[in-house]
Amino acid sequence: MASAKKIDVTLEELMEAGAHFGHQSKRWNPLMKPYIYGEKDGVHIFDLAKTREALLEALEEITKAAKESKVILLVGTKKQASDKTKEIAEATGMPYVAERWLGGTITNFEQMAKSIKRLEEMKKKTADGEYKDLTKMERLMKAREITKMERKFGGIAKLTKAPDMLVVIDIKKDKGAVREARVAGIPVVGIADTNADPRSVDFPVPMNDDATKALEFFLELVGKAVKMGKGKK
Repeated sequence: MASAKKIDVTLEELMEAGAHFGHQSKRWNPLMKPYIYGEKDGVHIFDLAKTREALLEALEEITKAAKESKVILLVGTKKQASDKTKEIAEATGMPYVAERWLGGTITNFEQMAKSIKRLEEMKKKTADGEYKDLTKMERLMKAREITKMERKFGGIAKLTKAPDMLVVIDIKKDKGAVREARVAGIPVVGIADTNADPRSVDFPVPMNDDATKALEFFLELVGKAVKMGKGKK
C-alpha cells in the first residue's frame, strides 16, 4: 500500500482539470453537501481538498487491487470519456466497457461468457478462412455480425470471470453497472458529481463528471495506479 502513496495530486492540478465544477445547484443531491465548498453563478463548486483526499484513497485501492492481480473493469460509456476509457484500458491490460453497459455483464456472467465465446469462435473461423466458401452476401453478414459483437463485447472479450473491482466514470449514467456490482459484492470506485448519491459506491470521488479534461485527468491517474500496482512504469 505504501507504493500507492507515490501517486500525488495537487489542488492546482485538480483546478486546472476543471474538477471543481459541479452541476447547477438546483440539480444537486443533498448527500453531496459534505463535498461542496460553495456556489458560484448557480453552479456548485467542489471542495478540492476533499476531492483530493477521496481521489488518493481511490487510487490506493486501485493500486492494491492491481498488485494482487485482481481484475479491474473500467466503465466509461459517456461520449466525453469513451475513447480515453478504451485507450487507458488497452494500455494497462484492463477489460473495459466504453459503448453501453449490457445488463447481466456481472449478474449473468455465464450467459455473457457464451456470447464472448461465440465472438472469439467467429473471429477464429474468419482468420482460418472457414467462411471462404460462403456466398459474398453470407460473408458480409458474418462480418457485420462480428463488428456488431465487437462493439458490444470487444472490451470484455478476455474476461474469464466476473471482475473483482469496477471503476466507473459516471455513477448515474452507468447506474446499471453500479447496481450489478453491488448485488455481486464487488467494490466500486466511481466519480460522484454534485447530483449523485455517493452511498451507491464504495469509493466515491467527488468531482466533475462532464468535462472531458477532468475525466481524462482522472483516467490517466487510474492508468498510473494500475501500472504501479503491476510494477510497471
